[in-house]
Amino acid sequence: MSALTPPSDMPTPTTDKITQAAMETIYLCKFRVSMDGEWLCLRELDDISLTPDPEPNPEDPNYLMANERMNLMNMAKLSIKGLIESALNLGRTLDSDYAPLQQFFVVMEHCLKHGLKAKKTFLGQNKSFWGPLELVEKLVPEAAEITASVKDLPGLRTPVGRGRAWLRLALMQKKLSEYMKALINRKDLLSEFYEPNALMMEEEGAIISGLLVGLNVIDANFCMKGEDLDSQVGVIDFSMYLKEGPIAKCSEGDGQITAILDQKNYVEELNRQLSATVNNLQAKVDALEKSNTKLTEELAVANNRIITMQEEMERIKEETSYYSEASKKVNKQERTADGQALSEVKKHLKEETQLRLDIEKELEVQIGMRQEMELAMKMLDKDVCEKQDALAALRQQLDDLRALKHELSFKLQSSDLALKQKSELNSRLEEKTNQMAATVKQLEQSEKDLVKQAKTLNSVAHKLLQKQH
Repeated sequence: MSALTPPSDMPTPTTDKITQAAMETIYLCKFRVSMDGEWLCLRELDDISLTPDPEPNPEDPNYLMANERMNLMNMAKLSIKGLIESALNLGRTLDSDYAPLQQFFVVMEHCLKHGLKAKKTFLGQNKSFWGPLELVEKLVPEAAEITASVKDLPGLRTPVGRGRAWLRLALMQKKLSEYMKALINRKDLLSEFYEPNALMMEEEGAIISGLLVGLNVIDANFCMKGEDLDSQVGVIDFSMYLKEGPIAKCSEGDGQITAILDQKNYVEELNRQLSATVNNLQAKVDALEKSNTKLTEELAVANNRIITMQEEMERIKEETSYYSEASKKVNKQERTADGQALSEVKKHLKEETQLRLDIEKELEVQIGMRQEMELAMKMLDKDVCEKQDALAALRQQLDDLRALKHELSFKLQSSDLALKQKSELNSRLEEKTNQMAATVKQLEQSEKDLVKQAKTLNSVAHKLLQKQH
């Protein structure tokens, strides 16, 4: 898990890409997601042996990619199961504001991005899952309609936005599973876009495409004309899949403590990652504010310079008109007397005219620079507003995770108290067992003594009978 830090205070062409990468869910390669009914559990891979022999190397890239595929597949199972159950309980057509549906699209986006090859552009390297989705119309002719609709949407400016719109339209058609299955079956075409060990190239992709068949029972309706799909933050909200309510009874108290500790460790790790993301975004916002201030100062200087040049231009116009009138008067009064002075005045007038033309050209250049600065200021203001909205959303998620952390801590204390009570009850039962064992031994000894006494009495009685006879 690497921290993304801006290379400098000034924004670069890849600032949006870096911010998007920082906002996306960080795969916890040191942990493994496991699913048990409605549970979402994380266990450290150092404590779990995935293969008996030989032990995998946690630093091996293939091992990390396999772990990421397993995590994404489990998250897809949870997301699809929760979406189907909640939609059936809701009993109406879903829209873009439905939270489980939003999380499903975020999980699908991460599945499609896993193992993507970087494409080099003039702005740097770019990873987009829109390229593989465009291939579907060649494999399934029915997909050509939604691909054309996505390309005709006016508000989409980036490949990421077009890919998100394509997923929504495919779900509305109830053919998302069919399209994904057709795409996964052509690994020869996918190899151009994905690494060999990517999710779409392995069996996990086929499993996810099979799970998508269940979504055909859902009715969804999206209005994407006014929705900003280019700048949405794709962060998986794991708190939706953590089990809520009373903890299920287990045969052993240690199993409950382990599950709660796993969830507590996960929440603390996610809390730390979100805090780092918030700090990075705050630093970027500060850098943009500094740049905004600097551009404002430069714009004020340019405005002052334009005003000064306009005043200079007016002064030159007045001088030119004065020299023109003087030249006319001289031509009328001394047309034949002072030809040399007249030529000097004409030369000076020509120089002033040329200077005026030069100043007008420079004024036009300054006006153009001012317009460009004003446009840059508007774009920076919009960028700052978008970053502040994203920062507010991340802070809200951070508060929710902190509340969840407190709740898990309270559950852990309750489990510890129950475990102590069980231990005390167990010790009391052991004491009673020991007492009963001692009583049994005493009864056995008494029985032996009674048997001996009975034998003695029998022998005495036998002797008495013999004497009587």
